[in-house]
Amino acid sequence: MPQIYLDNNASTPVAPAVADAMRGAMETAYGNPSSLHWAGAPARKIVERARAQVAEMLGCTAAEVVFTSGGSEANNHALTGAFFASPKPRRHIITTTVEHPAIVEPCRFLEEQGATITWLPVDGTGRVDPDDLRRAITEDTILVSIMHANNEVGTIQPIAACAAIARDRGVPFHTDAAQSVGKIKTNVDALGVDLLTIAGHKIYAPKGVGALYIRDGLALEPLIHGAGHESGRRAGTESALLTAALGAASVIAKDLAPMEQVRALRDCFWDALRDRFGNRIALNGHPEHRLPNTLNVSFVGQDGSALLASLDGIAASTGSACHEGLVELSPVLEAMGVAPEVGMGAIRFSLGRGTTAAEIDAVAGAVSDALSTES
Repeated sequence: MPQIYLDNNASTPVAPAVADAMRGAMETAYGNPSSLHWAGAPARKIVERARAQVAEMLGCTAAEVVFTSGGSEANNHALTGAFFASPKPRRHIITTTVEHPAIVEPCRFLEEQGATITWLPVDGTGRVDPDDLRRAITEDTILVSIMHANNEVGTIQPIAACAAIARDRGVPFHTDAAQSVGKIKTNVDALGVDLLTIAGHKIYAPKGVGALYIRDGLALEPLIHGAGHESGRRAGTESALLTAALGAASVIAKDLAPMEQVRALRDCFWDALRDRFGNRIALNGHPEHRLPNTLNVSFVGQDGSALLASLDGIAASTGSACHEGLVELSPVLEAMGVAPEVGMGAIRFSLGRGTTAAEIDAVAGAVSDALSTES
């Protein structure tokens, strides 16, 4: 079987237009963007053009975009920045049980620094209840952080409703939009968020670049201290190469029309699997409020890792790990209440803008053949 890539939630290939932007930056922008002489001007122009491109995608001003090394840094900056900028004893943060480790681990670190973390539960589809957030907010709450869409099952959270609750209580709201940017609408005003995370390698840019949207007027303690780069919000000489890549990727991501074709392919894939396996498979995640490219399914009674390993040439991900014969569910599936005998067979297929119908047909057939061989 030819190699087929269905792991775009993990990382995307670099788009040709992005590679072209990087080549141009390498050839002309070797100066320091902060330098005032002739060599710094081209680099500075590229960085600020990229900032404007990211801002246009998000519907914010360019001054509200801070470039980072990726989504993890942006998430850490949002969380620790809010914590260390807040006066004691107001150190309460609210998040959910299905967040990415780039949120979970900083929250655990902040607990060691004296923060109180409330972990909101989710239902069986992975969705949080806004009423749970309303009840959780206190006078000491300094930040709410709820991911826009889950990386494993694709479930989209009711961000606008949750952000409105936080805004009514005067609490800043952050969303990790690493998975949603370029797949669904991420206008910051429509969502009502104060902070939003972007990861470049999820939108056809290379690894090593991302951004944090910081609403004008919101003060955060910098994560990285040094010279006054990024208007004093993130020290470190800006990379014209990487910011050019993120800017070009943002132009691609802004156009959501191709995602309707991706959604159609995803739905055809799900229909094909249901036709073949019936009640032997189960959908993980919300049936409607879900990213258009994501299909997380459990092959009931199967070992997802073993099944995926037998699909030679197909790149996808599993939702469980096996240690010494014991299946360990992912924290996301566990938080959703997925039974071990179901969750152990989970595989996440995440389509990209370049996925074809022929590839989907080939994968559906390969899965069918693999399971027929086992039975």
